[in-house]
Amino acid sequence: MAAGPLTTETGAPVADNQQSQSAGPGGPVLIQDQLLIEKLAHFNRERIPERVVHARGAGAYGTFTVTADATPYTRAKFLSEIGKQTEVFLRFSTVAGNLGAADAVRDPRGFSLKFYTEEGNYDLVGNNTPVFFIRDAIKFPDFIHTQKRDPYTGSQEADNVWDFWGLSPESTHQVTWLFGDRGIPASYRHMDGFGSHTFQWSNEAGEAFWVKYHFKTDQGIETLTAADAAVLAGADPDSHQRDLRESIERGEYPTWTVSVQIMPAAEAATYRFNPFDLTKVWPHADYPLVEIGKLELNRNPQNVFAEVEQSIFSPHHFVPGIGPSPDKMLQGRLFAYGDAHRYRVGINADQLPVNRPHATEANSHGRDGAAYDGRHGGAKNYEPNSFGGPAQTDRPLWEPVPVQGLTGDHVTPLHAEDNDFVQAGNLYRLMTDEEKDRLIENLAGSIAGVSREDIAERAIENFRKADEDYGKRLQAAVQALRA
Repeated sequence: MAAGPLTTETGAPVADNQQSQSAGPGGPVLIQDQLLIEKLAHFNRERIPERVVHARGAGAYGTFTVTADATPYTRAKFLSEIGKQTEVFLRFSTVAGNLGAADAVRDPRGFSLKFYTEEGNYDLVGNNTPVFFIRDAIKFPDFIHTQKRDPYTGSQEADNVWDFWGLSPESTHQVTWLFGDRGIPASYRHMDGFGSHTFQWSNEAGEAFWVKYHFKTDQGIETLTAADAAVLAGADPDSHQRDLRESIERGEYPTWTVSVQIMPAAEAATYRFNPFDLTKVWPHADYPLVEIGKLELNRNPQNVFAEVEQSIFSPHHFVPGIGPSPDKMLQGRLFAYGDAHRYRVGINADQLPVNRPHATEANSHGRDGAAYDGRHGGAKNYEPNSFGGPAQTDRPLWEPVPVQGLTGDHVTPLHAEDNDFVQAGNLYRLMTDEEKDRLIENLAGSIAGVSREDIAERAIENFRKADEDYGKRLQAAVQALRA
C-alpha cells in the first residue's frame, strides 16, 4: 500500500485515528463520528464462518509442469504437452480441528489443489492418505459429528470416535493408516498427497479411463511420534504453517512428483473389488504409477484471510477430458463442497482473486448476489440469445461410460474382494516390527480412553478380522493400559 494520508473505506481523509469524537471534553461519544462507526461495524463483520471441516490450513502458489505424454489418456489441455506449465494454488489442512487448532496432531491432512488452466479452473480436492473412513457420503455428517466436540461435554470423546469406527468396519483400513507412523506428518512439505477418489479421464478419441492421483513428496517422508507432536503442538501451534511459509521465503521450494494409476474403463466391472470404493487402494502391481508431472510451490500468499481462508475448492470443478466416477463419496462431495462455499463465502466466491480463473475468463450468465462487481456490464443474461452472448459447446467435458450398477439402486454390485479387512491386513503385514509396535501403541492409547467395554471390543474385533496377530496384540495392549 502506498504511503499517504489515512482515509476511510470510501476515501475521505482521516484527521484523528487516536480518539473518537465526543460531546465536549469527557462527554459521550457522538454517532456522527464516521470513522468510529465504520471501524467498529467493519470489525464486527471481518470474519466469515469457518469451514465445518478442514478449518485449519495453510496455502501457497506454484506451478505444475508436465513431464510425460498424457494425451493417450486425456484431452485436458493443461496436460497436452511435455514441459507445459500451469499455475496452481495448494491448500493444506487438518480435518477435525477448528481455525485455532494446533497443526501437529494425529489427523488426516487435506491436500486441495487448484489448477488455473486455460480451459477453466480444475480442482483436485484430496488428502494425504489414499483411502478414507467411509465409502458413502450419506454417512459423512455422522462421521464428522464423531470427530467434533460432543454436544454435552464440549470435547472430542473417545466413546463417539470408537463407537462409530467399530460400527463402521470399512474404516479399519484408514484407521490403520491414521494410527501408523504417517499419522502425524512433521510438516506439510514432508508428506504425500492423493486424489484419493477414482476419477475419469477421456482422450480425443472418446476413450475413457479410470485414474487415481498420487503426489510423492521429493523432500522425503518425515513424521512425528505422538510424544514429539504433543510437545510441538504446545510450543508452536502454527508449526506446519510456519514451516511452509519460511521454506518458500528461503527459496527452498517444496516439490512433489505427480503420477497416476490408469485403469481402462472396461476393466472396472470385472476387477476383484469395487474400484470406486474410497476405502480401497489399487495395488501398484495391478496398476503401476505412471509419472505425468512435477508440482512446485514457490510463492506465499500476501494475505492469509483473502487467499487461504476465502479460497474454495470443489471436486465438481472439472475441465474437458476429466470427470467424476461412480464413487459414492465423490458423488456426494460434488454437491456438498459447492454448497458449503456458497453459504460460507457467498454466491460470488468463484470471482475472488484466489478463486477466479487466471489463465482464461469466466463467461457465464450469472449475475447479482452479494459482492457482485457488475463485471458483465449490460450484457444479456440468458442463453440462447441473438446478441452474441456466450453459447454452449455441445461437447461434454467427459465421455459417458456405462458402469455396472448405475441403476439408481442403493446397493453397489459386489466384486470378488469387496471386503473391509483385506487391505487393512495387507497394510499391517507390510509394516516392519518397529512400525507395528508403534501402531499398536498409538491405537491402544486411544482405545483405552473408551468408557464402555463393548465399544472397545467391537473396535478391536475389526482389527482382528484384518489380521489375527493385529487384533491379538492390540487387545493385550489395551488390557495392559487398563490394568
